[in-house]
Amino acid sequence: MAHITLVLPFALPLPEFAPDLIRAMNTPALALLLSRTSSATRTRTAEHTHALPHETWLARALGLGAAGGVDVAVAAMRGFALEPDGGNWYIVSPGHIQIARTHLTMADTRQVPLADDDSRALFATAAELCESIGHALRYGDAQTWFLRADDWTGFETATPDTVVNMDLTDFMPKGQPALAYRRLQNEVQMAWHAHPVNAARETRRLPIVNAFWVWGAGRTAPAPTQPLASVAVPGWLGALGDQRFDTLDRLADLLSTDRTLVVGPLAEAAQAADWGVWLQVMGQLEQTLFAPLLAAVKAGRVSKLTLVLSSREGLLETTTSALAQRKFWRSPTLDALK
Repeated sequence: MAHITLVLPFALPLPEFAPDLIRAMNTPALALLLSRTSSATRTRTAEHTHALPHETWLARALGLGAAGGVDVAVAAMRGFALEPDGGNWYIVSPGHIQIARTHLTMADTRQVPLADDDSRALFATAAELCESIGHALRYGDAQTWFLRADDWTGFETATPDTVVNMDLTDFMPKGQPALAYRRLQNEVQMAWHAHPVNAARETRRLPIVNAFWVWGAGRTAPAPTQPLASVAVPGWLGALGDQRFDTLDRLADLLSTDRTLVVGPLAEAAQAADWGVWLQVMGQLEQTLFAPLLAAVKAGRVSKLTLVLSSREGLLETTTSALAQRKFWRSPTLDALK
């Protein structure tokens, strides 16, 4: 019998939308998992944190961060079979910064598709500029690069998902290295401005890649204490685990041993506040995730199921088991999502 921890980012709707969304949801299995529990804890997030609640929870669970930070760079590098060779490393996320009427915002990287060939071409240009000032740049995947900057200490940065669609003024990297970062950012932006990759993207009406975001500093990474699998998550997060999938087709295999499972397809819709699509994804997860999990708990194949559901504003952690599911006097409800 396995103990499964399911982390579901953006499964909690924002409070102002929660009552209407809950009424529209058709997820009876999820309602049972959330209603017949042995424990439930709700926490709120402080303003202007540097990571989202599920990111902080995962970082702490993996021993990769505390106090609102996520020091995941080295662990993610090893997930891409890159050896850090010591030093202070950051994750670099290429992206698109847009000018709103009064401020700058950064687009969700999920909505800035970047093919591997295009990413490698932009990476080569950026790597030359980085290396000219003594900073190595390594390639993980199309949206996950790594920068070595041993002298960039005391650098306060935020995760990309934290800053999506927010006023960047509140989240710009701070600390002694901030000036050096801005200089490097400006040089790369100028080199990318006329880059053939961006010229071709404009022709195809795709967002140009006009900036990069540096975050997640790390020097060491502890050995994982439990297997971590992920489905439909950003590359850096998938690299922290031992298994990564695009779909839930192999869910039965993942429930055979103790593990943490991160399932991320709700993120794009929630970040865009597209609640119609969010409801559709929830309906799909009812069939592919919640119903199979409920069946596994009731049958005893999963001895304990911990659910970690989050929004930008907080996190809900519950546990259930076969014994808890026998609490027939607890009517199934989704009120815990409010």
